[in-house]
Amino acid sequence: MRKALFILAMAASLDAQSRDWPAYGGTSEGRRYSELKQINRRNVKNLRVAWTYELGDAGDVETQPIAIDGVLYGVSAKHDAFALDGATGRELWRFHPERPGSGPNRGVTFWSDGNDRRIFTAAGSILYALDARTGTPISTFGANGHIDLRENLGRDATHLYYVLTTPGVIYRDLLIVGGRVSESLPAAPGDIRAYDVRSGKLAWSFHTIPRAGEFGYETWPAGPTEAWTYIGSANNWAGMAVDAKRGIVYVPTGSAADDFNGANRLGDNLFANCLLALDAATGKRLWHFQGVHHDIWDRDFPSPPTLVTVKRNGKSVDAVAQTTKQGWLYLFDRATGTPLFPVEEKPYPASSLPGEKAAATQPLPTHPAPFARQQLTEAMLSARTPEVHAWAVEKFKQFRSGGQFVPFGLESETVIFPGFDGGAEWGGAAFDPHSGLLYVNANDIPYTTAMTETKGGHTRRDLYRRYCAACHGEDMKGSPPATPSLVERRQAIPADRFAAVIRLGSARMPAFPNLTSDEVGAIAEYAITGENRDLDAAAPSLEEAPSPEKLKHHFTGYHRFLDPAGYPAVEPPWGTLSAINLNTGEYAWRIPLGEYPELAAAGVKNTGTENYGGPIVTASGVLFIAATNFDKKFRAFDAHSGKLLWETTLPLSADATPATYQVRGKQYVVVCATGGKMRGPRVNGAYIAFALP
Repeated sequence: MRKALFILAMAASLDAQSRDWPAYGGTSEGRRYSELKQINRRNVKNLRVAWTYELGDAGDVETQPIAIDGVLYGVSAKHDAFALDGATGRELWRFHPERPGSGPNRGVTFWSDGNDRRIFTAAGSILYALDARTGTPISTFGANGHIDLRENLGRDATHLYYVLTTPGVIYRDLLIVGGRVSESLPAAPGDIRAYDVRSGKLAWSFHTIPRAGEFGYETWPAGPTEAWTYIGSANNWAGMAVDAKRGIVYVPTGSAADDFNGANRLGDNLFANCLLALDAATGKRLWHFQGVHHDIWDRDFPSPPTLVTVKRNGKSVDAVAQTTKQGWLYLFDRATGTPLFPVEEKPYPASSLPGEKAAATQPLPTHPAPFARQQLTEAMLSARTPEVHAWAVEKFKQFRSGGQFVPFGLESETVIFPGFDGGAEWGGAAFDPHSGLLYVNANDIPYTTAMTETKGGHTRRDLYRRYCAACHGEDMKGSPPATPSLVERRQAIPADRFAAVIRLGSARMPAFPNLTSDEVGAIAEYAITGENRDLDAAAPSLEEAPSPEKLKHHFTGYHRFLDPAGYPAVEPPWGTLSAINLNTGEYAWRIPLGEYPELAAAGVKNTGTENYGGPIVTASGVLFIAATNFDKKFRAFDAHSGKLLWETTLPLSADATPATYQVRGKQYVVVCATGGKMRGPRVNGAYIAFALP
């Protein structure tokens, strides 16, 4: 009798899971897959808006909501967490953090044990545990319902930037988190940490920048000052995946700070740019793979890993797939880390930057073929008009374009292709376990950049160059839409607002809590007026005594290679969606993703565009994706062929991954549309749910 009841209970639990979307990525495996079939390839064209939930605030949210037992949980632009009736969009509760957040926030984490049901959500560095029924903080967790993630990092991070942008993962009674940190020094370390879900106490910590006696310590420079005390980042900002059966958490990490100059961190730099397999109960390293040795190109692992099962020699093999900014896909045996497609170390050029030493080789998969182009050539330049082509050819002659892993130099700008935003990005891949197809969307436009000498000084411009020029450029023109032009915003934003953004961060921009009020004010005045003046005599000079944090050269900025009209100066496609058969490594199909409305109106369609946010796929063979920057479209494709089945225009672009769930017998597909990377002023976003009539 007990066995029968257990089987019934398990069946009910599995049925509930198939109706729900209980975690970021769908489940802890990160497959972005649903067994729901009500919406299928024949009737998807009949989808209609079922409900809309207006956020009431503006910003780049990027949230994939979760849905459990008919309740939808999400996050607003100011990082309010909320719960909605999944069938109607009616607000059930909304939690306002003590200090509103800003910038990307990709969702919340759910945990339950009987009647104890919790939502974990973050605003900046503060992680809250909320009662899932009421949205009230659980007082027994941490300090009256929250913990500060700047603590327990092995050094004082009070004045360093640290936020949780991507929700953590659950293993039993542990919440495992990474975090977003500054990408230039000073920066917090990227420790991976597990907290007890009930008490908020730290259970374990894995040091991604190893300390003395730890594995990988020798891959950092030796000296009187240990690397872990001043180097930062090597962090997990993209998300993780958990194999609950094996008790393994898979953690992709980013580059070490500074992103583009490694002169103070010579060596391979474990565990930056790694896929880590950790014992989820203890944090012990089981295996790792480093995708970029001594990264000086900001080639983070940008996406959560995807746990898959593939066929090899007639047998099923549990594997983990990891996409990259370079447009490569790695596939490993989950238990051992053995590559399922060969990986070869290939030689690359040395660096000409004084003090820098690039790695001699880098690991490339031999299969599958890249899902983004690898080297910009003159033959690939835009021919949108003869004038544009002539302009592009002339500009291209000024660049170095040697493919992957060409170190940036002082003499001329170097092409990085695909650009700094991929290839793959944070939206993640979707996997259909029945077909073995992995779906990944990618950006496919070139960027250029160079290095320049970091000069000391005592002026506003010197401060700006040190802290802001890497993103907004020496000329303050940025790289719109992702990095705005400060020149164009001078008259629109008052000085106090500029200062607040520098202190607290905004959208993709990190905060600079380490700067004094005078320094913040000086940078704000320079950005607004363009006038360079000496700093107050009492302010510290940038010509400080040498330290391991001080570098003699810095990055000149993220420069998209765009034509004079603002379109990519390379032939399309500028964004793609691909289906890769993981059993064979061959492509089932690849199509352009997105378009520019004004070009489409002129007959230039299917160009593809930059895209952020990822796909989901269902058992009925329907793939849903929004993601495209400029056309504001939400699309459904035939997952088997890539044929467009349905599309609708949203009020704003949805730079987020959708989710699907079922309530009271009806399947819904929901997406968060906030227009975070669109051109133009910010407006309030919304969650929009679709269903069949």
